[in-house]
Amino acid sequence: MSTLSSENAALRVELGVRSYDIEIAPGLVGDPAAYRGAIRGERVLVVTNETVGPLYAGLVETALATSHRVDILTLADGEQYKTLATLEKIYDRLLEGGYGRDATIVALGGGVIGDIAGFAAASYQRGIDFVQVPTTLLAQVDSSVGGKTGVNHALGKNMIGAFHQPTRVLADVDVLNSLPAREFAAGMAEVIKYGLIRDTPFFDWLEAHMAAINAREPERLVEVIRRSCANKAEVVAADEREAGQRALLNLGHTYGHALEAELGYGRWLHGEAVAAGMCMAADTACRLGWLNDSQCARIERVIAAAGLPVAPPPELEASRIRALMARDKKVEAGTLRLVLMRDIGHAVVTSEYGDALDATLQRYCAG
Repeated sequence: MSTLSSENAALRVELGVRSYDIEIAPGLVGDPAAYRGAIRGERVLVVTNETVGPLYAGLVETALATSHRVDILTLADGEQYKTLATLEKIYDRLLEGGYGRDATIVALGGGVIGDIAGFAAASYQRGIDFVQVPTTLLAQVDSSVGGKTGVNHALGKNMIGAFHQPTRVLADVDVLNSLPAREFAAGMAEVIKYGLIRDTPFFDWLEAHMAAINAREPERLVEVIRRSCANKAEVVAADEREAGQRALLNLGHTYGHALEAELGYGRWLHGEAVAAGMCMAADTACRLGWLNDSQCARIERVIAAAGLPVAPPPELEASRIRALMARDKKVEAGTLRLVLMRDIGHAVVTSEYGDALDATLQRYCAG
């Protein structure tokens, strides 16, 4: 795979009347032209959090102020606040401010803000527009693209939500410079996932360039985001509502969501849980004879090189993780379906894993 020579890239998610552009470049957050055509009404509510807001909300407000009435709502920061109670705060501001159906929400933040602000847009007055301005690598390469929105419930992650496509995604590579190392690494889990499920050359490229990526070299970052978004856009365009191949994007997530729920939302970042989950999925595939030992070891090396965990904390109980996995949205007719790799770059959804899953859980979890 060749490196992108330009600092800018653009992609289009083709979904008929719901199609939209993904812009990838430095300086987008404060550029008025970046929002042009994505906001149709006068009223704009910028939803952000207490970490991102002080850094970038002023830039968004200045960029939009000449053409729009802009208000800013700052929420608490963290996965533990991705709740119905937090969602209600967005509804309160919209209703108290008299926002109509021609209003637009700008989601300025990471995946939590994108998910919760997007769900507010999906449900307020049965649907208003929203623009995604993701400020973490994970959100830029994954959660901001594809229209999945929602909040968590005490009994499961993302169990309350809707599909609602943004009118534009603005992935500003400059904002990644302020991202803590742990958050940056968490985003790399989703990047690596694309190579594992459908893009072997991308996985090879990531393996060869991980040091430059970790150093956040701008051209490498643009290529990381562009290639990741291109993969996701192709999958979403073919399967917008996860009836088929879009489920492949959940590699590692069934394991990872169970880890997050058991550890308590907030102890591990989502990307950290997905990284460990992908290693567990590789182990299950290896037990089925779909991957060999050297492939599993290679997957672990690349994930570790990105600064990510390759196993869950050992104190977790296998029976608890298995029970939490049984609540996953991929359960059909009482049977849990898993996303597993038949090769690096080729994943499938299957319920034909026999005792391999339980053997994996016994290996990684003490109980």
